Amino acid sequence: MNIVSWNVNGIRAIHKRGFLEWMQETQPEILALQETKVNDDTLPGVLRNVPGYESHFSYASTRRGYSGVAIYSRVPALSAETTFGAPVWDDEGRHLVVDTGDFILANVYFPNGRASTERLDYKMRYYDAFLEFASKTVADGNNLVICGDFNTAHREIDLARPGANSKTSGFLPEERAWMDRLTDAGFVDTFRMFDNSPDQYSWWSQRSGARARNVGWRLDYFFVNAGFKDRVTAATIHADVLGSDHCPVGIELA
Repeated sequence: MNIVSWNVNGIRAIHKRGFLEWMQETQPEILALQETKVNDDTLPGVLRNVPGYESHFSYASTRRGYSGVAIYSRVPALSAETTFGAPVWDDEGRHLVVDTGDFILANVYFPNGRASTERLDYKMRYYDAFLEFASKTVADGNNLVICGDFNTAHREIDLARPGANSKTSGFLPEERAWMDRLTDAGFVDTFRMFDNSPDQYSWWSQRSGARARNVGWRLDYFFVNAGFKDRVTAATIHADVLGSDHCPVGIELA
């Protein structure tokens, strides 16, 4: 099974750049998108009803055209949830949790903490709420696949200029410490199961030709619970796929 995750930075914008053609060529069995930037009444029908896929969307209820996630799947979902149980976490449309019957897939667009100290605080509290959800999901006997834009580079190898960004949200000690807590809780970074090389990034600033020079960050991840990691046979970063400031990342499951 091929699962792909991509922060598209606006699904309507990327649609104009050949998104559906790319999807047809790639044929992911499950495709998880972040930062869709649509609401139910602004989502074009051609993006809601893609032949061969069922689709699920989570929209921001407090700001139009903001945040949002989606899942397209060839695998019928037993359920699709858009809540962690409290409006403070749910109102921005940042998560979508689908039960495939084989595993739970959590597609998450984690908050960015750069705008203000208040947003950084929200990001950290959201992180904690998500880890509580993830740990309980596995404790209840489920296998869990987590994908999305984490808005944090975990280790120095995961960004081009760690020293220059040590005081920037996305590489702050407390953000990286939460990533450590995620792995300490038994979740495995699938990409690093197969590739420990540097210069592997999934996001590049749109300024100063950063992508052409590969001055990037690895912000997009797939994590799985340790009991499920042997099902992961490959993990990839598709840095050649354009259209967004992020590129797709993916895993293969046996």
